[in-house]
Amino acid sequence: MDIDGEQVLDILKIINSEDRIVAHVVRKEIPYIAKAVDLVVDALRKGGRLIYVGAGTSGRLGILDAAECPPTYGTDPNMIQGLIAGGKRAVFRSIEGAEDRAAEGRQAIDKKRVTERDIVCGIAASRRTPFVVAAVERARERGARTIYITTNPRSDFHLDVDVAICPAVGPEVIMGSTRMKSGTAQKLVLNMITTTAMIRLGKVYENMMIDLQMKSRKLEERAKRVLMIVTGVNYQTAEKALRGAGGHVKTAIVMIKAKVNAREARRRLKEAHGFVRVAIEGKSLAADRTINHTRI
Repeated sequence: MDIDGEQVLDILKIINSEDRIVAHVVRKEIPYIAKAVDLVVDALRKGGRLIYVGAGTSGRLGILDAAECPPTYGTDPNMIQGLIAGGKRAVFRSIEGAEDRAAEGRQAIDKKRVTERDIVCGIAASRRTPFVVAAVERARERGARTIYITTNPRSDFHLDVDVAICPAVGPEVIMGSTRMKSGTAQKLVLNMITTTAMIRLGKVYENMMIDLQMKSRKLEERAKRVLMIVTGVNYQTAEKALRGAGGHVKTAIVMIKAKVNAREARRRLKEAHGFVRVAIEGKSLAADRTINHTRI
């Protein structure tokens, strides 16, 4: 209550002290986040999409997470998408009142032609945001599985969804400024959902991104660096292997680690459904018991 009279250093310490709460409350939600990940992985494996729906800060966070998956994991841009109340203009400038337009939330889901193969994730500091609530309800009507991320207590949550994730962060440092602790909690949860889903889809080997697309000089160099770290080869060998693999990092890793040619590496990856560790060992996915759905 006295933050307006504090010195800069003390204001920053207050904000930092409150931010430390966020990771703790998100940790408590891990069992629910795990259930959400299972739903997302199942949907994506079946050719469905993950569609985020939010308003204001929450909508922007969904769009940010969706936008970062293709360059990070080589996903199709249509696989993970974000919808925001007020449309594209709202990404860059606040459009007051857009979050209250429930009809537009339903229309946005219809426009995306959501089906039972998809999963729709509502994101809102409040469980009552009309645009988001209506969009999630409409998605459910169309047969999609649904997730809702809110920073209100679970005891106050009564919407009909498959999984509710409720990190209750408490009052904001600046009352009502949900871009702060609430936004941080939402960002952490989204990071956890898509990162874990991508790992379960075989897009990570050890702790490295191996499905990146070499569409820029930076990404070309990153691919070579990943190959060098994973296999221990030098720069020139990594460059040659990537050429032989048609620029496909996974194939190059299997070629070097399993000592096989590109054709055999591709065959192994196909048998392993893209899991590099399984492909190196020459197993099929069905034969490898380490790749299972999470059971909560």
